[in-house]
Amino acid sequence: MKRVTGIGGVFFKAKDPAALGAWYRQHLGIDVQPWGGAAFRWQGDDNSGGVGTTVWSPFPVDTGYFAPSTAPFMVNYRVDDLQALLATLRAEGVQVDDKVETSEHGSFGWVIDPEGNKLELWQPPAGQ
Repeated sequence: MKRVTGIGGVFFKAKDPAALGAWYRQHLGIDVQPWGGAAFRWQGDDNSGGVGTTVWSPFPVDTGYFAPSTAPFMVNYRVDDLQALLATLRAEGVQVDDKVETSEHGSFGWVIDPEGNKLELWQPPAGQ
């Protein structure tokens, strides 16, 4: 079973996400969208069609989305089989959140690393 297959997103806390997004748009040319973040499309040897993205998104400094972690960031990792990986991680003694969310954007699960950082695991929808 493959574990992590890539970076699905980088999320970080910001005092003023809209202003920070505008700064990144102006100075670094990041195409920040009205929803507050940007999606970098990519391709590679095993993905010649370029299907897939890495999301970059600032969150409000008071977001609870990263909880229980107190870190100002969260990395989203792409995976092939979320349920199998979560079961394997539980068996290995990793702290795994019981919650799994599934939507048109794929399936999401969360784990906590040994330093207390919350990590998001994402199984994209088929074809992405």
